[in-house]
Amino acid sequence: MSEEDYEKSTGEAPFLDHLEELRWRLIKSIIAIVVFAAGAFYFSDYLFKGLWYPLKQAAPELQIHYFRVTEGFTTRLKLSLVGGAAAASPIVFYQIWKFVLPGLYQREAKIVIPIVSASTFFFFLGTIFCYFVLLPYGLNFFYTQAPEGTQPTLMMSDYLGFILVLLLAFGVVFQLPVVSFFLGRIGIISSKFLAKGRRYAVIGIAILAAIITPPDFISQLGIGIPLYILYEISIIIVRATGRAEGREKDGNNLAG
Repeated sequence: MSEEDYEKSTGEAPFLDHLEELRWRLIKSIIAIVVFAAGAFYFSDYLFKGLWYPLKQAAPELQIHYFRVTEGFTTRLKLSLVGGAAAASPIVFYQIWKFVLPGLYQREAKIVIPIVSASTFFFFLGTIFCYFVLLPYGLNFFYTQAPEGTQPTLMMSDYLGFILVLLLAFGVVFQLPVVSFFLGRIGIISSKFLAKGRRYAVIGIAILAAIITPPDFISQLGIGIPLYILYEISIIIVRATGRAEGREKDGNNLAG
């Protein structure tokens, strides 16, 4: 059987073809980000004001400074790229899942649009939660920890770096239900596996919360509780849609 006949019969493309597809999907994602970033550059002032809002809530009198001559322009570029990436996230998620799902099982291609929609939803849900809930408390915590009699001088690049990393981290960790759905769909995990791993999940969530949040108990609870809720949601999703669940039900029916 020739390679072409094998590919047609199995639906499996050679390894180099997968690499070529990955390359083109990365290129398409980068183009989408650049195009949206070009548009976001015009609104960079609004983006900066939006990211400044949590600090204004925590410390209204605190000002942001910068030292380097080019920092104003580089900040605009950074904000534009972040805004472009956020606006292009549905396209980026589409390219990612369009590559992953058909590459594993051709019949799973029909769930690309729903899973892309879910990825986009949970990404923005995570960033919104971080922006409105965690950041005001976290910034207030850090601001109030300064020794008495000192006056903080906040650098623009440091502040934006801190904010953007946290927003991205929350957008990523809130993908847990989507990733669990995918792994359950292809039969790698089951709801029983996730349920048995609750104690380890709690430890992992506590460690993750300690890493990406300010070192105070309230902020760590602020991320730990939502993450654990997402874990329980993941168990429900896998139980309802997982392939292993279907095999288990079939086995039980045969046994009965």
